[in-house]
Amino acid sequence: MTPGLIFDPAAAGRPLKVAAFMSGSGTNVIKLLETPEPAFEVAFIFSDTAGDKCRGQEIARRFDLPYFAYDTRRFHDKRGLKRSVKTPEGLAARREYDQVAGKLIKAFGVDLIALGGYMSFLTLTGAVNVHPADLSLVEADGSRTFVGDDAVMDAIVAGRGELRSSTLFTDLGVDSGPLLMVSDPIAVELPAPLEELKADPQRLRQVADDNQERLKEAGDWVVFPTTIQLIAQGRLGLMEDGVVTLDGQARPGGVRPAELA
Repeated sequence: MTPGLIFDPAAAGRPLKVAAFMSGSGTNVIKLLETPEPAFEVAFIFSDTAGDKCRGQEIARRFDLPYFAYDTRRFHDKRGLKRSVKTPEGLAARREYDQVAGKLIKAFGVDLIALGGYMSFLTLTGAVNVHPADLSLVEADGSRTFVGDDAVMDAIVAGRGELRSSTLFTDLGVDSGPLLMVSDPIAVELPAPLEELKADPQRLRQVADDNQERLKEAGDWVVFPTTIQLIAQGRLGLMEDGVVTLDGQARPGGVRPAELA
């Protein structure tokens, strides 16, 4: 195996095996499954949401894949626990919940978890997530600027004129794992001056949601499947400091689509 490769197909002698995790509409998972000439195999789809609120079973049937759903709300409600992982008890509960998915991963011989709109905190290792912000942007203290569930809203309120999506390896922090890829930008679209929108929180919320939907199509749906494909092809690696490499060359700000043309 080449030192630092996330996955070496030559050494493995087989395609990368992926488990697709999702919670809702599953559009990112669909884009992953529609990858032309994939160098990977999706072993199964897993959802933390049971019932009609998740399209996982529909997608699994469409692509002839095994499907497993383990409702996180029912899990926590049965134990009288909140879903937060900010307390030792909450984190311990999350680890217990993740044991089910962990057993599936072991049973199917999965190499990588692809989080395609998975809304639960994950304690399992080896997962790639997609985030609606440019995670190469950092503060003076080195922390990432736009993290968490409201990254698009935060970027708009901060006056950013462009939005990007990023992929990263997850860790136990909030969007703090190694940065893998960053999408091309889309321009922020505002129907009124920003200060006017700030005075109307409901309208601002809708504007943020609209921009995030646009970003999903131009950003998430591009970098998420591309990142998994590059890993499967043995082109992405990680240095000891967590910097991603493309074909052996360091990319501190994440791989950009233009580098793949």
